[in-house]
Amino acid sequence: MFAEDIIIKPVLTEKGYDGIADKKYTFIVKKDANKTEIKLAVEKIFGVKVASVNTVTCKGKLKRMGRNQGYTPDRKKAIVTLKADSKSIEFFDSLT
Repeated sequence: MFAEDIIIKPVLTEKGYDGIADKKYTFIVKKDANKTEIKLAVEKIFGVKVASVNTVTCKGKLKRMGRNQGYTPDRKKAIVTLKADSKSIEFFDSLT
């Protein structure tokens, strides 16, 4: 599996913006990726040093359209904390 396949997209929310000052970044990742794979992918793509990775699996919500109903897809979020001596991720620097 390639590093670009593991990291799907960044999460840009108010809670995500608050973590940027502490070098905590949130990403949507593949559901079957583990913490070690996520760490290596972030280090390879952005060229930073990762201190820790926390993951959470978010279940899909029930959505209805008339009498039809279904669930949105499940997703997995990863909160990546960088080391203190590591540089920040440039993509998120322009957002603060």
